[in-house]
Amino acid sequence: MRRVRQAALLDRRLHYYGWKTAATATAYAAGWIVFCLLGDSWWQLATAAFLAAVFAQIAFLGHDAGHRQIFRTRRANHLYGLIAGNLAIGLSIGWWTSNHNRHHAHPNTEGADPDVSGILAHSAHRVATEKGWRRFIFRYQAWLFFPMLLLEAGSLHYSSARAVAKWPIRHRIWEGALLTAHATGLLSAAFLVLPPAKALIFLAVQQALFGLYMGCTFAPNHKGMEVFPEGDSTDFLRRQVLSSRNVRGGWFTDTALGGLNYQIEHHLFPTMPRPSLHRAQPIVRAHCAELGIPYVETTLLDSYRHALRHLDTTGR
Repeated sequence: MRRVRQAALLDRRLHYYGWKTAATATAYAAGWIVFCLLGDSWWQLATAAFLAAVFAQIAFLGHDAGHRQIFRTRRANHLYGLIAGNLAIGLSIGWWTSNHNRHHAHPNTEGADPDVSGILAHSAHRVATEKGWRRFIFRYQAWLFFPMLLLEAGSLHYSSARAVAKWPIRHRIWEGALLTAHATGLLSAAFLVLPPAKALIFLAVQQALFGLYMGCTFAPNHKGMEVFPEGDSTDFLRRQVLSSRNVRGGWFTDTALGGLNYQIEHHLFPTMPRPSLHRAQPIVRAHCAELGIPYVETTLLDSYRHALRHLDTTGR
């Protein structure tokens, strides 16, 4: 922590987030302008793919706001998250922050991390305690993983709406109003510009690819890494490092994965602005080497290979 602070890596990076927000907002607006200009055309499937990628980039900015990486105050970050998450892409910033903070506090920990309590099994213990259709899913989960990601956006929207309706989240009325505004705008645009059948296909493709993009971004981070049993007392540093995997690459990888390819550094310093993560990497790697803690970094393809192998072995 001392070395990181001395390097000013926790300082806000407003210039970066200023141009990043402007560029992403421009892409978002351009996508919808092209959608309106194209009209009734099957080329709208290309627009759907483009907007899926833009939605993911907005989600990364919402992620950063949820971690208070952008502004100094909680209020400013939350307002940014409401606009980026609830209004622009239809995901509740309040629900996501609560869920994601639990993941950060207990990564890959059974009974504590919501990300290892879903439809997939990450440990033999989970497989042994389930029966029926869940056991069937577990058995073939490596094969089903990428197809299931096509439904991820729908799951995120459902979880957002359910949380706003039932959870005691902050600014509940605003969250609900902005989610409703997003849904109304998205559906109105699709059905006003396209015939009903094409509108449904456009929405299905756009949301499926958005979910696939998000899932492919988060999958390399923890799947196939150490899973801790419920109540485990491993210390903070080891828990964060041993459960995480970095993905090596250059500028394109950093942009495509929203900086989450520096997963180890992000978990150790969740409030560190995204553009500072790569500068923290050599400091963290050296510190882990000094303490004899394994520091895992692979290519993107290798990370998928390890994750799928783990899912296949665990599910049998």
